Amino acid sequence: MKILQDKKIVLAITGGIAAYKTPELVRRLKEQGADVRVVLTASAKAFVSSLSLQAVSGYAVADSLLDPQAELAMGHIELAKWADLILIAPATANIIAKLAHGLADDLLSTLCLATSAPIAIAPAMNQQMWHAPATQENIATLINRQIAILGPGAGEQACGDVGLGRMLDVDELVSLSTQFFTPKILTEQHWVITAGPTREAIDPVRYISNHSSGKMGYALAQAALNAGAKVSLISGPVALTAPQGAHLINVSSALEMHQQSLMLAEQADVFIACAAVADYRVAEVAKQKIKKHDDNDNMQLNLVKNPDIVADVAALTAKPFTVGFAAETQKVAQYAQEKLIRKNLDLIAANDVAQSNQGFNSDNNALQVFTRDQQFEIPLASKSKVAAQLVTIIAAQNNNKG
Repeated sequence: MKILQDKKIVLAITGGIAAYKTPELVRRLKEQGADVRVVLTASAKAFVSSLSLQAVSGYAVADSLLDPQAELAMGHIELAKWADLILIAPATANIIAKLAHGLADDLLSTLCLATSAPIAIAPAMNQQMWHAPATQENIATLINRQIAILGPGAGEQACGDVGLGRMLDVDELVSLSTQFFTPKILTEQHWVITAGPTREAIDPVRYISNHSSGKMGYALAQAALNAGAKVSLISGPVALTAPQGAHLINVSSALEMHQQSLMLAEQADVFIACAAVADYRVAEVAKQKIKKHDDNDNMQLNLVKNPDIVADVAALTAKPFTVGFAAETQKVAQYAQEKLIRKNLDLIAANDVAQSNQGFNSDNNALQVFTRDQQFEIPLASKSKVAAQLVTIIAAQNNNKG
């Protein structure tokens, strides 16, 4: 049975350019079994039509607090009681401010005050507006009130700026919407997850790193949280917002990640090494910037091997259920299974990063998952969907082991 089957979702749309994606969002939520009713703010009508949303939802669109016909039956209260979830996407800086300050001057803001259903917002705005102190204070207020913040994502924006502020893609919003109805199978479990790249300093301004975006590790953290786990997320430098509710530990180098991992793994039920850790670091980091000279066409660096984080966790006397990742460009299954045995792992997830539509910097992924005696295939999908499936597999294998 689909997780959203017969769930009642109010999709509230505010006035941002990302509103053009919402008919597809309605359609995809309904594909997953949800019953969807739409609320439009006055400014949202400039970006998307009521008629198109009515066609895909099957309901008349609600757009006015003072609609005489609807209010004969106290329509806004009826809608507030009907909802199992209110999803605001896109959520502008304006509606975020209204929610934070408890305003009720239109249908949507009144609806949010009148409901006992969970509320989730998908922020969408210019990157400078997102980083503005007022917006960040309002977001902090909403988090304290248990309103879920879905995103924002990073990338190029309609105005030409690049940075945080994009509304999450439709697939990801649908996947994240399931968190409110996901069975809490991991209650009282502590999961430690590493994510992102590491940076190995050459001098005060240069470093060695890789192309990891951290998206897979962050998606796993969100999926584990959705299933009820306590999550510690050890993250290298990324341009992502940590999942709400995760304990975020920021690190830069492999040595820092190693130290935090071993310390937290001793308290963990599950440890997932999803980070793309640099295999080597510079033996001696220059104290000053290395200058380039006309007579110096070559530069040599003496590299030393970094500690193997996942192998060291797996070697602990009372080790957690230990999961590794294998990012390969060839012989994916063979190399992953060899790594599983060599590093004494309980499970390994392998992906082919030679494929341009999955892996590093992509929003999608596909995994081959191996234990000592089983194999699972997770087909190409959004990283949130892949993460949810992988968390389910890990939970089942961990329970079986116990």
